[in-house]
Amino acid sequence: MLAYVIRRILIMIPTLVAISVITFVIIQLPPGDFLTTHVAELRMSGESVDQAELEALRNRFGLDDPLYMQYFLWAWNCLHGDFGYSFEWKRPVSDLIGERISLTILISVSTLLFTWAVAVPIGIYSAVRQYSWADHFLTFIGFMGLATPNFLLALILLWFSFAYLGMSVGGLFSPEFAAADVPWTLAKVWDLLKHLWIPVIIVGTDHTAKFIRIIRGNLLDELKKPYVTTARAKGLKEVNLILKYPVRLAINPLVSTIGWTLPELVSGIAITAVVLNLPTTGPLLLKALLSQDMHLAGAFIMLLSFLTVVGTLISDILLAWVDPRIRFGARETV
Repeated sequence: MLAYVIRRILIMIPTLVAISVITFVIIQLPPGDFLTTHVAELRMSGESVDQAELEALRNRFGLDDPLYMQYFLWAWNCLHGDFGYSFEWKRPVSDLIGERISLTILISVSTLLFTWAVAVPIGIYSAVRQYSWADHFLTFIGFMGLATPNFLLALILLWFSFAYLGMSVGGLFSPEFAAADVPWTLAKVWDLLKHLWIPVIIVGTDHTAKFIRIIRGNLLDELKKPYVTTARAKGLKEVNLILKYPVRLAINPLVSTIGWTLPELVSGIAITAVVLNLPTTGPLLLKALLSQDMHLAGAFIMLLSFLTVVGTLISDILLAWVDPRIRFGARETV
């Protein structure tokens, strides 16, 4: 196992280098750059353009240099913790990401815990009570959750709360706590918790419905295998039998999803976050891509790529721990 982990870590290095090259090239594919777009917008609105400031920015980030020189400058700065400067926000990229990443991680982790807490027991119950009225009802609810986009559910909730409840459910804070300079107090934390359940339920609906179907299907397959029949014949209690063996194998898909769960901690559900006006990193990434803010977009994509690679490694290790049938190393020869 240790040799496998070391080998995977060494493979991560050229993988991330290749991803960084592809990321930089894709960001540069649209014609022009942010400064060119910004100048055009200023001139269309009739505002003056400070040529000295534009030239200083071009020289600082080598925007007039060849593409490969721009890449090496960007990669070298990233290795030293300098992710560049956001032309759109006129602030360092690290400051922009740092302001939003804590709330993004809070929402994503809460959603993940909510998804597992709801999906696992419902999936187990549906499999054990196959074709019962409760199974049919939960299956119907699961299909509804899979068929309804998160952003549509968010729009429906916004309309319902405003039209019938006379309240707004957008954002994570009440107006008196929404400003960034408001210090953290118990009142602000409580206000955050009062608003947190809304994005957690909306974002978690799709994953919960999906995991219910996966756990139910996998558990049904496991319950039909000979080792379950043998355990029942030996007199093992049904609850202990189900939880100790079949469920342990049926939850493998949940463990394997960590590979794409970690990057979601940063990216979030961008469209849903825009609809709900959430101060997370998803809308920031979307705006950076639309405005060709290369340093901000590049830092986000590299961070997502790194988390994906690390998450995949963690998933593989946890799968070997959860499922003893999985082993890493040389194949045994007969």
